[in-house]
Amino acid sequence: MAFHDIRFPAAISFESLGGPVRRTEIVTLANGYEERNTAWAHSRRRYDAGVGLRSLDDVAALMAFFEARGGQLHAFRWKDWSDFKSCLPSETTGPTDQTLGYGDGTTTTWPLIKRYVSGDFAYARPITKPVAHTVTVAVAAQPLDAGHDYTLNPDTGTITFTAAPAIGAEITAGYEFDVPVRFESDAIQMSVSSFRAGQIPSVPLIEVRL
Repeated sequence: MAFHDIRFPAAISFESLGGPVRRTEIVTLANGYEERNTAWAHSRRRYDAGVGLRSLDDVAALMAFFEARGGQLHAFRWKDWSDFKSCLPSETTGPTDQTLGYGDGTTTTWPLIKRYVSGDFAYARPITKPVAHTVTVAVAAQPLDAGHDYTLNPDTGTITFTAAPAIGAEITAGYEFDVPVRFESDAIQMSVSSFRAGQIPSVPLIEVRL
């Protein structure tokens, strides 16, 4: 799938609607009990960037972005303002935010993940589009130097260490991240409501698997 490493205009996405979507198959048995199953290991996010009244400059920026992506053809980065950090929204990211795993003395490459914890259960979400300059990494709570101790692949969200972390050493990271999405339609509708403002009723976006 073609991917353009460019972010949807953050000022336009700020008031967007959206969030994770799951696919659960439910079969109700004759006795009233249910059997539930899902074919998706990971949720897929949907958004709508159309929030009504915009400046004509915003309308022009959206039109240019849509045309440059070829409608649904090319995916791109999207900032989900409700969930774009490895920490809580009110906090600042740090190298111990998320546990990626524990060293085995051999493995040098580790993918970024974000864990969503509730009670005794957790979901580990793959992070494939980190914001490169925000990523910090630590091993055994000791911050490391980017470029010297490790390198980051911003296209895949993987960290490669110069030397494999020691057996049992906790590997952690902090970061901001984007969501890879595409337009969900090959058409968007815009109108001019005044000499200075326009309307964008709906701009649907959907997360893509990379």
